Amino acid sequence: MGTLLTQARIAKLQSFVERLVIRLKPWTWLWPPLAFSAGLGSFFLVDRQQWLGAALALGLVFAWLLLLSESLVGRWLANRGYPTLPKGVAAFIAQMIHQETLFFTLPFILITTVWNSGQSLFALLVVAMAVLSIIDPIYFKIADRWRSLYFLFHALCVFLVVLVTLPIMLHLTTGQSLLLAIATTVVVALPSFWHLLKQHSFSGWFSLLAMMLLLAGLAWFGRVWVPPASLWMTGSALSPALNIQQRAPSGSSALTPQAIKEDGLYAYTAIRAPRGLSETISHVWHHNGEPLDVVDLDINGGREEGYRAWSHKLNFPDDPSGQWRVDIMTDSGQRLGLIRFTVSEDAEKATIADSQIRPAGLSRLNLQRFIAGRDRDADQNDEE
Repeated sequence: MGTLLTQARIAKLQSFVERLVIRLKPWTWLWPPLAFSAGLGSFFLVDRQQWLGAALALGLVFAWLLLLSESLVGRWLANRGYPTLPKGVAAFIAQMIHQETLFFTLPFILITTVWNSGQSLFALLVVAMAVLSIIDPIYFKIADRWRSLYFLFHALCVFLVVLVTLPIMLHLTTGQSLLLAIATTVVVALPSFWHLLKQHSFSGWFSLLAMMLLLAGLAWFGRVWVPPASLWMTGSALSPALNIQQRAPSGSSALTPQAIKEDGLYAYTAIRAPRGLSETISHVWHHNGEPLDVVDLDINGGREEGYRAWSHKLNFPDDPSGQWRVDIMTDSGQRLGLIRFTVSEDAEKATIADSQIRPAGLSRLNLQRFIAGRDRDADQNDEE
């Protein structure tokens, strides 16, 4: 009697899910643009809609369980005479959650990507995943025929939502969020390698462990290609001097060897971060591709125009001529931006350090607000 009652309840729940799916299908085209708009609005809002990030994380866990139910749980229910969801229903629900996740996180990735670096490849991968999620024939073909690839697709969605939402919800640093994102992704990707366990042998378990370690290692060593989705550089400048009271670069000079040895050089950056987030970033100075100095700077989130920080380099090689680069990095090794300049005896070939704050990425839209921004936070400087 109890079994029949349980079967009836499961059948009633599944009937409700089927009716809900039928009603939602005509409106699914609205889902991606709404998700993208929510993500874009969340990025620029001060609080960034923390509740939506939490809802996405829970939705992805739910989708993961649904995907498992189509295979592992579905077979378990069928063997015991319980009804199962019609084929494709779980994939449809998962598709909606994937679309919401990808299009919500897409603005964070596009805005924080340093496009003249390897991060552009990661950003293009996310764009490709978002496009794939709205092309039904390809999406459902992968869901139906290539289950391992499908679970990897879902694992990448989990990676994105953890990377984006944890610094916002829990005020974790980008490094802490990255480690948790990698660990969660490895767990969620486990069903992709489930076939290895069917061998019921030591080699199968060893292969599974090796695949997990390989996946985690690739994610960690490839972190420089992953944009720090909670941080972005709004502007940068090179200058021979700095107005400490106004916290602004000043002066202008051609970067000849004599000029930089006499006055030194300031690298000025403005970094935007969520309110309540404290982070350590680094200015890494390179000369002709060789790293010379690393200056660590502590920043705090919440200032709309970006937290202003600068490093002042005074010690230069005997012959400083050549190509220079200042990498702006997080403490986890993710790139926030870079500043390139040339030092030359020929003033016409040398870069002009003109103190002009040049906006980075999409902050060009807010250039005047950035320059005329109000001083709401304390800022930090350091010297090398």
